[in-house]
Formats: sequence, C-alpha cells, structure tokens
Amino acid sequence: MISEAFKLLKTRKLMLQGFAFFAFFMIIYTMIDGFNLSYSAMQQQYGRYLVAVNVLLNVTMAFLSALLLNLSTAMASLKGKDSKGSNLSFVSVLFGILTYGCTPCVIAFFASVGIAFSVIALPLAGLPYKLISLLLIVIGILWTLREIKFGQCKVNYSN
Repeated sequence: MISEAFKLLKTRKLMLQGFAFFAFFMIIYTMIDGFNLSYSAMQQQYGRYLVAVNVLLNVTMAFLSALLLNLSTAMASLKGKDSKGSNLSFVSVLFGILTYGCTPCVIAFFASVGIAFSVIALPLAGLPYKLISLLLIVIGILWTLREIKFGQCKVNYSN
C-alpha cells in the first residue's frame, strides 16, 4: 500500500498541492522566526551559523510538513480516511507560534487561559523549540506511514 501512496505523490495534483503546502509552511516558519528575532539581529547576536541552521530547518520542516499532508491526502484517496498523524504538522505550527511569538503576545495568551508563566528568553533564538517542532513532524510522518501500511481499508476485498 505504501508503494501506491508514493505513486500518488508523483501525480500532478499532489505535486502542485505539495508545492503550495511547502510555500505556505515556509511563510509561516519564516514569520515565526521574524516574531522571535529577525535574521539580521540573530546574525549579530549569534553569528551566521545559527541563521543558516534556522533557514535550513525552516526548509526541512516545510518540506516534511508538505510531505506529511500529501501522504495524508494519498491515504484518504486509497483508504477513504484521513490520517490522524497529519494533525501533528499543525500542532508543530501552533507550538512554534506559542514559543517563538513575541513575549507580550505569549504572556497575554497564557494569562487569558490562566497560566501565569511564559518563556522569557529562548536559548539560541528558539532553536531547541524548533527541533521539538521538527520531531513532532517526523512523528506525524512515521505515524501516517504506519497507518498506510497497517491500517484497515474501507472496502473488504475478501470473498
């Protein structure tokens, strides 16, 4: 079943969808970085190396998020149901917004739900939090691949 899913990923529709998801997530991840610390300020404070790592992680996370959503679409086409793992890319974005966001916004959000603490200073411009987001996306991909391989089909082919 996985080979059929990967064949579907090569279709024009899913390739265009993947490109759109990639562009969308690149914009989101770049905006989240900008809310935390601009790339020029990051370069002045931490050096070019950290900026390059952050941009590389943004590209990787956007690609993997697009792949995750395309795998979920392929699974829906093949099995008639969506993968629960596809939600982890959006959880990753929400996690990023809450941790990379400007401190006053995050404090106001947490205060509105009754939490009186927040991340005051993010080490290395939020790099550990970005790695956690990447881990969430990878878990989502592995979960979706497992559902494609071992999940039940909507149609029973046994006679």
